[in-house]
Amino acid sequence: MAEIRNYTMNFGPQHPAAHGVLRLVLELDGEVIERADPHIGLLHRATEKLAETKPYNQSIPYMDRLDYVSMMVNEHAYVMALEKLLEVDVPIRAQYIRVMFDEITRILNHLLWLGAHALDIGAMTVFLYAFREREDLMDVYEAVSGARMHASYYRVGGVYRDLPDSMPRYSESRWHDAGDVARMNANRGGSLLDFLGDFCARFPGYIDDYETLLTDNRIWKQRTVGIGVVSPERALQLGFTGPMLRGSGVEWDLRKKQPYEVYDKLDFDIPVGVHGDCYDRYLVRVEEMRQSNRIVAQCIGWLRANPGPVIATDHKIVPPSRAEMKADMEALIHHFKLFTEGYSVPEGEAYAAVEHPKGEFGIYLMSDGANKPFRLKIRAPGFAHLAALDEMTRGHMIADVVAIIGTQDIVFGEIDR
Repeated sequence: MAEIRNYTMNFGPQHPAAHGVLRLVLELDGEVIERADPHIGLLHRATEKLAETKPYNQSIPYMDRLDYVSMMVNEHAYVMALEKLLEVDVPIRAQYIRVMFDEITRILNHLLWLGAHALDIGAMTVFLYAFREREDLMDVYEAVSGARMHASYYRVGGVYRDLPDSMPRYSESRWHDAGDVARMNANRGGSLLDFLGDFCARFPGYIDDYETLLTDNRIWKQRTVGIGVVSPERALQLGFTGPMLRGSGVEWDLRKKQPYEVYDKLDFDIPVGVHGDCYDRYLVRVEEMRQSNRIVAQCIGWLRANPGPVIATDHKIVPPSRAEMKADMEALIHHFKLFTEGYSVPEGEAYAAVEHPKGEFGIYLMSDGANKPFRLKIRAPGFAHLAALDEMTRGHMIADVVAIIGTQDIVFGEIDR
């Protein structure tokens, strides 16, 4: 009798559905997966070790580069850990701005996830729709920080600066005449909050468009219903967090269970799945975009009504303003010392976690009293999810691996770090 042997196949890192640098070695029986072995480390940048060689304030831009789709949320965990050690109070206006940008970042993340996940499974249009909406939010990032992606906007004690009173505007070019430009600038006449308010009014209609294309689509459901099922008990054992855990039916969200900043003052719901499959995780993330939109709208209302400081006033930690620095010798010394040697943090250790779009993103900081961390450990949500890939794919077909990688919403900057 002929001997039947399994054969192994490389899935990635050059595969378009491998999302960057995942190398997956699949052991196949025909087209059925017997075993999946994820290989990581192809994007290793030694972020944790690098942060231990630099003053605390110089590591904020490194955080943007971890999950490079959820930039400001990464910064948030890092500055919160530092604020715990330094016992710094953050002004209430800065807390609202942080929460607003956390939720803007959640929408940005889920839009990219939805577009890429749909594209992997074979739906082209959603990708183009999702990126249309991302452009508006990228403009908000740029208006507030000067960068479309790696914002480096959060600071220990608050945020870098207050929200701008105007948005960048399009100008005429050989591609856009006066009529085009007037239409494109129609919602850019006011402040950043006016622009965001207009976006919040439009966005639920866009989500309806995505759902019209996908939610009851027969092909979409055939590709996602019953695929990659994880029970609630198993999801907890595997260390799932975020939409991966909530998709399995566990109502766990740090914004509700361990509230930070001003989340306890805001009204929003936590969507939870029933079956723990790819389809439920899709529904959870789509509903999260609606809830994030609600939170952003509430923050806009509060920020309009309540002006105030956006960063602490202790110049041992926060640099003085440019005007002060150019007129006052003591302010100049503060500025110079902050940007050369930073600040020393009292001995101790702290862990701060935020409800990142992908799950619980945590920063564990250990200080020995110097101006740089003795130890920095990053708790990346995607790492635990990727570890479950073998279990989630067994018994499925090769095509289902693509759907399962998509539903995990993996970004390798944080997994490889």
